[in-house]
Amino acid sequence: MTGTVFTLIRHPQPAVIGICYGSLDVPLSEEGLQHARAIAEELAAEAFAAIYTSPLQRCAVTARMVAEGRECPLETLDSLRELDFGCFEGRTFDDLARDYPDVYRRWMEAPTEVKFPGGESYAALRTRVMSAVRELRVRHAGQSIALVTHGGVIRTLVAEVRGLDPGRMFEIEVPYGSIRRVTLPSDPDAPPFAPAATTPRSR
Repeated sequence: MTGTVFTLIRHPQPAVIGICYGSLDVPLSEEGLQHARAIAEELAAEAFAAIYTSPLQRCAVTARMVAEGRECPLETLDSLRELDFGCFEGRTFDDLARDYPDVYRRWMEAPTEVKFPGGESYAALRTRVMSAVRELRVRHAGQSIALVTHGGVIRTLVAEVRGLDPGRMFEIEVPYGSIRRVTLPSDPDAPPFAPAATTPRSR
């Protein structure tokens, strides 16, 4: 069976502290920019058939560094963006606990079961992420590709590979700037993820 190798790269540290952000387009910190350059150097010898990135700048900037000097295409995929927290975006957690006590409590107790006011649920995130992954594994049969994306996207995919209940996705550690490899069968008639394997590589 032909496999597709996904190199999953979480963006490095952003320049925000103490607020809720997902779809909020925050930049990388200075430390994050340095980390992004280090990621690009670490992966310089990797032969990617394509590089795909979330449209948010913390990923897009990292992806451009990884793509520099390569002939492979760099493509932006909206499906790789982070969860949209809706009205929670840009707010401090103390403010959210005060203004949305019921939703905030459910978020803390069962984060994958909440639909955020004006935003998404984790079920919606999972649907768009897995749809994109299924398409990419067929498009790039027998090839290696890179996805520069977010913690929620990577946890969703790895949880699927491991056969974990979505409620356990936060057991998966995905530090800023971490690199993880996932191999999936490329055959569209094969079970999507049962034979897959994951290999974490964190700086």
